[in-house]
Amino acid sequence: MKALFTVPLVLLFVLSTMDLAAQRSKSNTAASKNYSEDLYNSMEWRLVGPFRGGRAGTATGVVGNPNLYYMGTAGGGVWKTTDAGNTWSCMGEGEQTLRGNVSSGNGLWKSMDAGVTWQFIGLKGSEHIARIRIHPNNPDVVYAGAVGPAWGKSEHRGVYRTKDGGKTWDKILYVNDETGCADLVVDPTNPNKLIAAMWEHGRKPWTFNSGGEGSGIYVSFDGGDTWEKRTDKDGLPEGILGRVGLAIAPSAPNVVYAIVEAKENAFYKSTDGGFKWRKMSNDEMMGNRPFYYSDIWVDPINENRIYSSWTEISKSEDGGKHWEEFVNWSEVHPDHHAFWVHPTKPNYLIEGNDGGLNISRDRGKNWRFVENLPLAQFYHIDYDMSVPYRVCGGMQDNGSWIGPSEVWQSGGIRNHHWQEIYFGDGFDVLIRRDDPRYAYAMSQGGNMGLVDTETGKTNFIKPVHPDGEKLRFNWNAALAQNPQHDCGIYFGGQFVHKSLDCGKTWEIISPDLTTNDTTKQKQDVSGGLTIDATNAENYTTIIAIA
Repeated sequence: MKALFTVPLVLLFVLSTMDLAAQRSKSNTAASKNYSEDLYNSMEWRLVGPFRGGRAGTATGVVGNPNLYYMGTAGGGVWKTTDAGNTWSCMGEGEQTLRGNVSSGNGLWKSMDAGVTWQFIGLKGSEHIARIRIHPNNPDVVYAGAVGPAWGKSEHRGVYRTKDGGKTWDKILYVNDETGCADLVVDPTNPNKLIAAMWEHGRKPWTFNSGGEGSGIYVSFDGGDTWEKRTDKDGLPEGILGRVGLAIAPSAPNVVYAIVEAKENAFYKSTDGGFKWRKMSNDEMMGNRPFYYSDIWVDPINENRIYSSWTEISKSEDGGKHWEEFVNWSEVHPDHHAFWVHPTKPNYLIEGNDGGLNISRDRGKNWRFVENLPLAQFYHIDYDMSVPYRVCGGMQDNGSWIGPSEVWQSGGIRNHHWQEIYFGDGFDVLIRRDDPRYAYAMSQGGNMGLVDTETGKTNFIKPVHPDGEKLRFNWNAALAQNPQHDCGIYFGGQFVHKSLDCGKTWEIISPDLTTNDTTKQKQDVSGGLTIDATNAENYTTIIAIA
């Protein structure tokens, strides 16, 4: 993210070094001899904002210290606070939400000093680890559930165990090279009992598949040495399964819940510790988009109170029979991935989503957004020639923004200096060369507007084909300004579109520049068991214009 803030300096430096290189190639001049790397080494990064959330993948508090908790983000590292979120320190993380734009990790890391220093302890090839479970009585025994690489088959999928604090690892549950571990829970009263949700999945740039013969629920009673698979004979749905989320009720460990992706997505409950299961509900309020969410939590005191995180957060008070909205998108940023309930004070909740972190001390009646974390995930960056120059760009699920490179006033840059000009997933932002009052901004699938940054008025300028032909635009489509025409822009679908009147009218200036492979144009039916068509798998499209 911080690379955004020094683009003009970097460009100036590159131009300068290119000029020096040219001089050196012509003659051994005094100027070239005097060139020093100190010119580059003296440059320093500086944070200019914005303090916006990015995708928060996990969060946890510390029992006995209500002011201490940690959060892990998709692209912004691991963070720690010791004063209930007033200040934070950055500690390093991948994620396990296997969407098209996903951040890969490089294995497991361990800290013995509360996150001050870290040691790499293995599983580098796993890339995406869904769960880490530590034995409650022996911290040298650790289980890791590896989803595995997003983009291909891999033997690095499965459940791993170490008995020596990470020095060595054994793979204790492996199904096949397309099946990873999506969830892993441990019985709080019997740490030798584990339940794993194995998930067969595959992703390509133009499609993804959730579900297969490898998916299923497995139970171990000997610390992972042997496993038993639960099937439809035990009450689970017939046919292939997809992603499964698991939770054990801390106050009644024989009560186990599962949110199951199948031909019919549904919520299941076991009252005998995971031997037999019965369907409780297929209410749409229990959750959606299984590949992206499928996480559930049980209140530590009330085994019938369950939380499910998805686009919203919903709650059941009767063991999964009925579901109601718990957190609405208008109250808290949507797309929820992280949730933590204090084990002895269940009114204390921590929640993480695509917009950052939120905290509640009254069981969700009120939420405090943590607004002092710079976690935004920028797709693109640009700048203009204002004095001081402004920087701009689009963020994952957090819109498109413009802000100053510096402000000439005491206190420095603040969040209120940044302006959101377009919503959705934000991508390229280009400020008009002739009039910086106006900017082009994009959202997913080729939607684009010309925004008046003073009034907020936005003209929708996405091209249409003059003959009605269907146009294909990438999730992150290609946009460029014409360097010789103030109101000229280029936009990429399968064709290159050109406008000389700031997007009012468009001309197609190229043939189809893609392979036009129709076998890779079925994004509307991607997702496997659960159709998931959000433009994220749009393919055979132009993704860059220069």
